Amino acid sequence: MKVMLDTNILVSAFVFKSKIMNDLIYKISNNYEIIICSYTIEELNELIKYKFKINQETLQKFFNEFPYTLVHSPTQIKNKLFKIRDDNDYIILHTAIMENVDIFITGDKDFYEIDIDKPKIMSVSEFLKNY
Repeated sequence: MKVMLDTNILVSAFVFKSKIMNDLIYKISNNYEIIICSYTIEELNELIKYKFKINQETLQKFFNEFPYTLVHSPTQIKNKLFKIRDDNDYIILHTAIMENVDIFITGDKDFYEIDIDKPKIMSVSEFLKNY
């Protein structure tokens, strides 16, 4: 099963390190294929550098030890598959659909308003409860 993580989940795992995030990362890294898209990596790099003032080497070390498959996000999308309030979020979920991801884990409530069959959009606690 493919599980894609949203940027806010990676920020929580990398910056805020909590028991629930440790449980999530442990569970998915040992049982599922973790998918991260190139757009998420770019967004995370910007957040870490400018908002959290963490050096890029530390982030690179995190990714070197983190088991994931990198998929490339399209740079242009002609036909939109769904509507979402924040255009910046569109590309991440669009990539998940194109990569046939089974579950998309996010803390962003805008995603919960989208009516699609696949991927299932879940919070961390929903995922841990159900899987």
